[in-house]
Amino acid sequence: MAGHYKKQPTGRDRLVIDASYVAAIHTYLALVAFGSALLLGCALHFKKIVRNGVAGYPDEWFPSVSATIGDWYPERNLFQILIAITSGPRFSIVFLQYLLNRQSPSSLPGWMFLFGIIRTLSCGGWVYITSNDDHDVHDVLMILYILCNVPWMLGGIHCTRAGHTESRRRRKLVATLFFGSIIPMIYFFVQHKVYKIPGAYTRYSFFEWGLILLDILYDSITGIDFERSKLQIMLGRCLDTHARGDSIPMPSVPNNSESASTVDRNAEAEHPTPYKTDAIDASVKLKSSSLVLKKFVTTPQLRSILGFMADVYCSYLFWSIVTSLLTTLFYFSIWELGFSGSEAALLAYLSPVLLGITPLRQWATTTQGRVALRLLSLVGLAAYVLDDPVTRLFVVGSANLVNLISHCADWMACPNAYQGLLLGLGLILSSLSKHANHSNNPVWPMLNEETGGYNKMGIALALLALLELGTRSPAPPRTSTRSQKGVDTGSSDKHDTANHWLALSIALGSLFFTLHCLFTDSSTIIAWAWTGYEFRRPRGPLPHLYGAVTILAQSLGLLIPVVLPSRVASTLLTHIAWFAYGCASAFVMYNFRNWLGFAGGLNFAVFCMSITPSVLSRAAMSGVHNPGRTLFVAFFLAIVFYVSSVFTVAYAFVPGGVYFRERTDLILAVQLAAMSFAFRWPNTKLSKLGSSLHNSRATAAYTVALLVVLSLTSVLVTIFRWPVIGPSPYKPGTRILNAGIWTVHFGFDNAGRDSQRRMRDVIRDMQLDVVGLLETDLHRTVYGNRDLTRVIAEELGYYVDLGPGPNMHTWGAALLSKFPIISSYHHLLPSPHGELAPAIEATLDVYGTEVTVVISHNGQDALDRELQSKELAHIMAKLYPRPVIFLGYVVTKPHASRPAPYDFLINDGLMYDIDPHDMDRWCEYILYRGLHRTAYARVSRGIVTDTELQIGQFVVPKHGFNLINQTEESRLLRAWKEELPEDHWLPMEYYGNEQQGGVNGHYYHVFGTPLYYKLPEDAHV
Repeated sequence: MAGHYKKQPTGRDRLVIDASYVAAIHTYLALVAFGSALLLGCALHFKKIVRNGVAGYPDEWFPSVSATIGDWYPERNLFQILIAITSGPRFSIVFLQYLLNRQSPSSLPGWMFLFGIIRTLSCGGWVYITSNDDHDVHDVLMILYILCNVPWMLGGIHCTRAGHTESRRRRKLVATLFFGSIIPMIYFFVQHKVYKIPGAYTRYSFFEWGLILLDILYDSITGIDFERSKLQIMLGRCLDTHARGDSIPMPSVPNNSESASTVDRNAEAEHPTPYKTDAIDASVKLKSSSLVLKKFVTTPQLRSILGFMADVYCSYLFWSIVTSLLTTLFYFSIWELGFSGSEAALLAYLSPVLLGITPLRQWATTTQGRVALRLLSLVGLAAYVLDDPVTRLFVVGSANLVNLISHCADWMACPNAYQGLLLGLGLILSSLSKHANHSNNPVWPMLNEETGGYNKMGIALALLALLELGTRSPAPPRTSTRSQKGVDTGSSDKHDTANHWLALSIALGSLFFTLHCLFTDSSTIIAWAWTGYEFRRPRGPLPHLYGAVTILAQSLGLLIPVVLPSRVASTLLTHIAWFAYGCASAFVMYNFRNWLGFAGGLNFAVFCMSITPSVLSRAAMSGVHNPGRTLFVAFFLAIVFYVSSVFTVAYAFVPGGVYFRERTDLILAVQLAAMSFAFRWPNTKLSKLGSSLHNSRATAAYTVALLVVLSLTSVLVTIFRWPVIGPSPYKPGTRILNAGIWTVHFGFDNAGRDSQRRMRDVIRDMQLDVVGLLETDLHRTVYGNRDLTRVIAEELGYYVDLGPGPNMHTWGAALLSKFPIISSYHHLLPSPHGELAPAIEATLDVYGTEVTVVISHNGQDALDRELQSKELAHIMAKLYPRPVIFLGYVVTKPHASRPAPYDFLINDGLMYDIDPHDMDRWCEYILYRGLHRTAYARVSRGIVTDTELQIGQFVVPKHGFNLINQTEESRLLRAWKEELPEDHWLPMEYYGNEQQGGVNGHYYHVFGTPLYYKLPEDAHV
């Protein structure tokens, strides 16, 4: 029965209630709350609650949760009243579940209690603060609620008592369905939000309601646990005037013993003992209630967690400092267009050879040594305050020297999987930080507060991590790595290890470069697969939307050696079949494009991350006698890969580069061949792994939890940065299109800092609807594996075509458009002598008229320029009479005769020069046809780059009117700006010169003003 009165000997009347009824009440109330809101909403406001920003009924015919519970009276009000009533049982379930599980020696029940409270409060937040009240707060609280479900559900499964098999089975089933439903839900949300597909939001809503139902069902399972454990709640009024005044009735677990904590859980599972109905009063003292959270806050487990978090953050700093060196030194190379001498800083990567000095190695692994070295390495983060690029390079190089010594010393001193896991976790955290910060690592010294850096916060967290490291209890003395448990100490093993130190060093160096080259940014493998648009949709994944999937794949790969038993993982991850899987993934990634190529990259990410602990631990074991030798070979090979990977595209500017021209395929094959030394081949006896992949249960649990958090955070970052409103032109209704061409020098400004935000400001002020950016392929190690379009596209709202990827061996070209991209194609222009020249041919929907935009970056060689110009002319001529805008880096004088590019582009391409009287041009040109040109401006480069920004303003004729055979007189009707409507005026703030006026060093130069042109009298606009 639900409850009954009991008369206690102390003179108290008690109402005894089975705790399982609390769970049942919660379940029914929650179902009634959501169900009544859905029924009332459909009955009273059906067409209103199914309508969204894309479509309405009949395309959309099922409402979302937010629209149902938060938009209309009376369903909103009834729902909120019922949810308020539900909160009591919900808090009770959290507390009762903690009381039931707190007998565990683990601190997990306490953490579950904490997350359960946060989960409940965040639920109340998104229920009572609807999307209509505050969209951002509503979304943040809902995301927090979903995030708290991860430890709540997984912790609930782990804490389920051994004898409660039915509860465990149901929890696993519901949790699997819950997390599995998130993937299709996000997919349909993308279809709705990005691609504007009618009906997609209805499908999304089904999965959203499914999550609600699964969430309620999961909490209802606690009723089974309460019933099986005979958990009861005693309520009553004290009738004994002599009772102690400091006792309060609390939910309790009646037990035959005096303390429930003394019950042996295993014995209870084997021989469940019914609780007596006349059990003693388990009321809890006031003092006891204050210990609910204190139990797990003060336990050694908390310090263990903090230590693990500090180690992961130090690994994140390791990757941040290592990756910053190449970006800092290559600033000089791109100004010299060749070797500049700064490349000598690469020798800092060889500093681990110093660990061959035994006293240094021993000191570097002590607490004092680790803290001192890592504290010194922080100068690499503090270098952001230095404005001089040369000084910054020296400081960053020095930081890398001590940074590598410190971390490599730990690698060699710890032959189990812990250091490999830290290396992988730090890499994922670094990739996540870039994903959240517009493809820039927030602690890189090339950033500061003005360019998107969070340097001070990064340094502050680093000091806290070092404080934890410095105050950490010293580890027990480590015995020789040859006597570690599970490692054969026989002479044969010693002989095998000595024979293979070189092979494992080569494998480690190749793996390190591969991780740096492909997986330090979540969008790199997307750039490899990108080919453009077709039928108004991307052919493959978009970086800012699907970068989180790369992080999920990396997390999955690192999860494999954690969740598998150590010997199973050791066998699997060194088997040649696993190596074959990695080779097949790399083949698909390199040879295929779009979604298939991206799938190959994701599988290659799983492969590389999964073998990281194995390769690192085996290299540590093989190099125990001479770690300096092992690490020198590994990092020397990495340097060779760094240089050769740049030579594949910079072959025209370096000696011997011709042998590496477009040979990324060869370099990738050599990478895989080098990694093959880490696998067991027939007739090859490698050193025994033993327990090299063994980790403590605590480390495994922390790693799994952190990987889940990082994965979910990557998804939440993507959702948070999702534009609420899609791209739209700056001046809708006017038929005006502002287009610009800018060579942006690989995103480095004149001070060696990231230039994305300065570019954003100019593009925003000039209200450019279409922008061609050149020298934008930054998905290489020397550029920091960045996406130069991320800040502009996310903050200003543009459709993006990234242009040819890094595996196409060009300097890059990108298109930003406020207008929908109908289709786009990438061209590699003929380049027999010099560097490959990229071109983008994109058709845009401009106010209902198809306008083609061609963006190109021609080369420096005379023959190359001639052939490239002929190909561009052919591309544009075949589109005649469609309107075309050409935005290109041409390298020619105006009106130069053949074989110079100008005549090919104008006459063979059937194009018009934006102003044929402008004779002061050499690199950038804007050409057009089929449009009315009304303004032309040249804006100085400021400190953003080495090349000016050119702008052309055009007016699109009315639909159905084609402009052909325009005369020079009708095209060159010069005017003062006052003769045109103000919609045609370019910003007045940019009038000025080097001494005064302008904005951030940008001003109208050459003419000192934009040039304006009248529309012909017979213009149809």
